[in-house]
Amino acid sequence: MRAFVYKSLKKADTYVYLAERDAFTQLPEALQAQLGTLQFVLEVLLTPERKLAREDAQVVRNNLAARGFHLQFPPTVADPMTDDWGTDA
Repeated sequence: MRAFVYKSLKKADTYVYLAERDAFTQLPEALQAQLGTLQFVLEVLLTPERKLAREDAQVVRNNLAARGFHLQFPPTVADPMTDDWGTDA
């Protein structure tokens, strides 16, 4: 399965995978409004063996088959004050 990946120019680190190139009609209007302009960045072949950096390729394939798109949100930022720094303070 091929996926066409676009980045949102309005929402940092937010990406949309589409089953068809430039098939923006697959996206709900409210989502389109939130994402703003989408810029094409990559065409990728999603095979069962394919690994993606921040997404589970199987989940992406399932979403593309079911609704024609997959939305990748920015990674969550952990609060550095909750980490164990190895001190007794």
